[in-house]
Amino acid sequence: MNAIDRESTMSRAGEAKEEEEEEYLVYRNPSEPVEARVSDLLSRMSLREKLGQMTQIDRSVADSAAIRDLCIGSVLNGGGSDGDAMNRASAADWADMIDAFQNSALQSRLGIPIVYAVDAVHGHSNVYGATIFPHHVALGATRDPDLVRRIGVATALEVRATGVHGNFAPCVAVCRDPRWGRSYESFSEDTEIVRKMTSMVTGLQGSPPIGHPDGYPFVAGRKNVFGCAKHFVGDGGTHEGKNEGNTISSYHDLERIHLLPYLDCLSQGVCTVMASYSSWNGSQLHSHKILLTDVLKDKLNFKGFVITDWEGIDRLSHPHGSNYRDCISATINAGVDMVMVPFRYKQFLEHLMHLVESGEIPMSRINDAVERILRVKFIAGVFEHPLTDRSLLDTVGCKMHRELAREAVRKSLVLLKNGKDPKKPFLPLDRNARKILVAGGHADDLGYQCGGWTISWQGSSGRITIGTTILDAIKGTVGGKTQVVHEPSPSPATLADEDLSFAIVVVGEAPYAESHGDNAELKIPFNGTELINSITERIPTLAILISGRPLVLEPEMLEKVDAFVAAWLPGTEGKGITDVVFGDYDFEGLLPVTWFKTVDQLPINAGHEPYDPLFPLGFGLRYNM
Repeated sequence: MNAIDRESTMSRAGEAKEEEEEEYLVYRNPSEPVEARVSDLLSRMSLREKLGQMTQIDRSVADSAAIRDLCIGSVLNGGGSDGDAMNRASAADWADMIDAFQNSALQSRLGIPIVYAVDAVHGHSNVYGATIFPHHVALGATRDPDLVRRIGVATALEVRATGVHGNFAPCVAVCRDPRWGRSYESFSEDTEIVRKMTSMVTGLQGSPPIGHPDGYPFVAGRKNVFGCAKHFVGDGGTHEGKNEGNTISSYHDLERIHLLPYLDCLSQGVCTVMASYSSWNGSQLHSHKILLTDVLKDKLNFKGFVITDWEGIDRLSHPHGSNYRDCISATINAGVDMVMVPFRYKQFLEHLMHLVESGEIPMSRINDAVERILRVKFIAGVFEHPLTDRSLLDTVGCKMHRELAREAVRKSLVLLKNGKDPKKPFLPLDRNARKILVAGGHADDLGYQCGGWTISWQGSSGRITIGTTILDAIKGTVGGKTQVVHEPSPSPATLADEDLSFAIVVVGEAPYAESHGDNAELKIPFNGTELINSITERIPTLAILISGRPLVLEPEMLEKVDAFVAAWLPGTEGKGITDVVFGDYDFEGLLPVTWFKTVDQLPINAGHEPYDPLFPLGFGLRYNM
């Protein structure tokens, strides 16, 4: 009798025993130590149930039979569930859907709940009407770890309100090249700034009192979600900023620049770590045993679980890429515990079963993976609180969270220029001016304002959710007698209007995510530079740039414009911008990245020699200096 048969026989014997008598189930008792509960439940599981726990599937293919009968461990929705009805679904609709999945899991033989996970990377950005906070690059500009922690708290509430248990955040990549399509997901090019901003982990997961009985820094309950430090490791340092590219460095530099933020996440008890699509010196991270097991699990003593990125196994190239089964073996043996399949889970489970039966993946590796997954589920309180707390639904997009997002926008704005003459500042603007021109396609586009990972994976233009555009905010800020003229591309007649007091021109990038955002030129799209130049020739002008990274600022344009503000990707609360440019608050933001002069300088980071940027890391003007 082989190991699989023995386990199956033992499982059937266990079932019979449970039918004959009321057995005390340690794993069901929340007063028992976490490790005792893990051990007890693991001893009762069949191999098929263990492998199911290691599998994460997309909600579009998740049916009750698969979840119940295969003991699927986790469900997610990819990229905002692009292109279907959930893009406009209410928070209650999301809760109904996720609770239905959970009820299927609770009907399984052992009643092991699923964890549902989302990419709530700047608020609960999958859900229509949720609060959308500025992206990470903007938060890095605030240099305010407590603000980031509070954003984590607010995000956890809105996420948990819809029945979600886990959040694939924060991204703690150290972005060393703005050509990278995920630049805005990084807090900074500076490792120490990124380290401080890992406070989001505590915000998401909670900060329990000293002396927590099991020693796990996580507040289990209905108001917290488990976080995920990603993407392990070095994804912000790839050659020429290529997404899913190759980071070429010594181990010393990998550790010094890219690994240190993970130490801070681990110290805060982050429950999961996501492997990176990228490679380190040519070896792909999804199958990198030294980094995933020897470093992360053994050296750093990480006790949570490692998860792949979306279809991470499918992305493995030579020598594994031609054979899906070999890719599975390489990934699991390297130390990955849960696999984001997300669609062909039946094929994945079939291959995984054969790999274990053949001994190519040892049972010890399977048991280790499932122990880690169960540990997180127990620590996070999913067994005790598997279903949605509907009393939290009112937190989704609530006024308090929107005010927090507005504060984040205010603190993130970086003033790069204020007046052609240093003795004559152009800002703050006069809210009682006679007539104001508002120009640029980004002035009244909420989708552009929010960027990627908002409702859909890539993001999109238009009124994609509930929020306040910059134009809305301007109209709500100016005096009752002030006329606001909005023309995305002003006509010559408008520009010749002598009654115009000044112009606010809002330009920037279209939304993007991941490889779609890789950009070697980094010019302001939509003829943004030309638009600014055409207006500054006639009218005193404030230019506001909406972008996930520094873009090329032509010297002629920068010379002509009266004031220039980097607003990053501010999210739904445009009033945070008018709060500052009209003088209710001072500028506080400092550049989280180096602003290059030309793309030929890239990569350029503080500490490099020579270092001749347009604006250095940490630059930012104030009204009161």
